[in-house]
Amino acid sequence: MRVLLVEDDPELRRRLTERLVAAGIAVDSAASAGDARDWPDIDMLGAVILDLGLPDGDGIDVLRHWRGAGRTVPILILTARGNWREKVEGLNSGADDFIVKPVRFEELLARLHALWRRGRGRGSNALTVGPLSLDPVASTATLHGEALTLSRKEFALLHLFMRRPEHILSQADILDQLYTLEAERDRNAVEAHVSRLRRKIGREAIRTVRGLGYRLDL
Repeated sequence: MRVLLVEDDPELRRRLTERLVAAGIAVDSAASAGDARDWPDIDMLGAVILDLGLPDGDGIDVLRHWRGAGRTVPILILTARGNWREKVEGLNSGADDFIVKPVRFEELLARLHALWRRGRGRGSNALTVGPLSLDPVASTATLHGEALTLSRKEFALLHLFMRRPEHILSQADILDQLYTLEAERDRNAVEAHVSRLRRKIGREAIRTVRGLGYRLDL
């Protein structure tokens, strides 16, 4: 999953980014309403974590702009504002969830995954495809019941494949989900990650569809 973190506090932004990345989530960040408002690929994101108190405007206005433009990305408000009227305003303006700072990271992560599940009509975090099982919250994956040892990128790639089994994922699709906009995007890196993942789940589990991409085929 890739998320956009809209937060003007540099220290909080750094700490949250580190924790999210450690949980296998790619993180883009914006420090102002202006940067967030016109984010170039907002519809490609798994979710947005949105602060309300931004230096150049109110996060509610950014939220209304996105919803008014037909953007359907799940949005979680994370703010120090705890007034019930502000909660109501945020939710009525199109937010999917509202959390008041401070919050335990484990709760924030669980709510992010809950938004992702609801957006895809799923009722559980866990995914099972053939002999593979994966839990994105617990960061665990098994093959035939045996635990897999995966790097963060391998885990994120397996998660992406298991969300869309038997669908072809192009290299561009994989780059969009595994890397932030600012990160160097190397198609050779995708091939390397796929190759390493194949060694762990079986060479025939991920098929190359010539000219199109890759497909989990179990």
